[in-house]
Amino acid sequence: MPSDMILLLGVNHKTTPLAVREQLAVGKGYEEPLHALRSIAGCKECYLLSTCNRVEIVVVAQANAQVEEDIAKLLFGTSVAPEQRQDYLYIYRNNEAVHHLFMVSTSLDSMIVGEAQILGQLKEAYRHADEAKCTGPVLNRLLHKSFSVAKRVRSETQIGASAVSISYAAVELAKKIFGTLENKNVLLIGAGEMAELAAEHLVGQGVSKVVVANRTLSRAMDLAKRFNGTAVSLDELFSQLEQADIVISSTGAPNIILHKKDVKPIMRARRNEPIFFIDIAVPRDLDPELNDLNNVYLYDIDDLHNVVEINKSARDKEAVKARRIVDEETLKFQNWMEGLSVVPTITALRKKADDICQAELERTLSRLQHLTTNEQKAIEKMASAISSKLLHDPVSFLKNESCKEQNDVKVEMIRAAFGLVDKD
Repeated sequence: MPSDMILLLGVNHKTTPLAVREQLAVGKGYEEPLHALRSIAGCKECYLLSTCNRVEIVVVAQANAQVEEDIAKLLFGTSVAPEQRQDYLYIYRNNEAVHHLFMVSTSLDSMIVGEAQILGQLKEAYRHADEAKCTGPVLNRLLHKSFSVAKRVRSETQIGASAVSISYAAVELAKKIFGTLENKNVLLIGAGEMAELAAEHLVGQGVSKVVVANRTLSRAMDLAKRFNGTAVSLDELFSQLEQADIVISSTGAPNIILHKKDVKPIMRARRNEPIFFIDIAVPRDLDPELNDLNNVYLYDIDDLHNVVEINKSARDKEAVKARRIVDEETLKFQNWMEGLSVVPTITALRKKADDICQAELERTLSRLQHLTTNEQKAIEKMASAISSKLLHDPVSFLKNESCKEQNDVKVEMIRAAFGLVDKD
């Protein structure tokens, strides 16, 4: 009887170009792919994770090459020729599969190490698999363990504490200046992608108002709508600066659009309230001499890059601790899996002993009709105690931690010695 194994097959941003990932047969939705996975011969439990950076399938299945081939066919469909699949596909088995899943859940395998989004994506994928009744005892335990490993990494390391993207670094700097970003007003000059990302982070921190100033008003309106904000023309820039706490500039202008002499009277109108400028335009939008003004804080894209590089170095140090946690938790799960291999035999052994006890008790008590109820219970208790004591040594032998690598041999010995018949 072939043993079951945990298999993980997948592609990600490291192994497979976006153009290929976009064409994968299981790249969209969960219901149909999970149904198809469950239909593969030998597949007993299954799980699918599909994000923009990775598609991974985890199954508990009979250990044979056909199962792997069938899953690969399902994953790629007709988008990649069979002889080219090996250029993109990675396959992990048993402990390697467990270790990889833990690396994913803790974001150590992410494009940006330490990002928190992947854990939510794993949980969402698990919800779909659970609702489709695709998971069982092994994957349920494995996936819940992957969530707890991620939580442990977050609580025991600082892997997610430092900003490692330009847009998020801008937000972290703003928080250092203002303490809290709640009730702050944000002004976007231009409507580029980087400014949009920074605004997204800022809104997540509780800023109260977003104003978008852009040369093309329709574009400003589109972006402002995303953040429940207001759109204005560039002609209104100076009046808007009087109300802004945080200004993010990312226009495509060839020259500086805001000089020190422009901002100086605005600071008087603001009664010198602090203002934070983030210039992420290339070439620069904002005059470097703005930093000479009191309570004006200006950071350009080079400043932000420096923050990111320092933070990446800090995150790399924390990643070393996180990998050690992943290694520890993988060993723990390996021990559980190895212990699991003896459970059916222990269950069968106890059932056989219970069946024999019950049969002999019924035969004996049927001949001893004169016994009182208490006397019958005493005999039943004695039979159960004898059975438990006789099973103690073989069960301890199966559970012995010192020779787990010989579990298959131990199981065969006990099954043969006690006449336990394997079921097909």
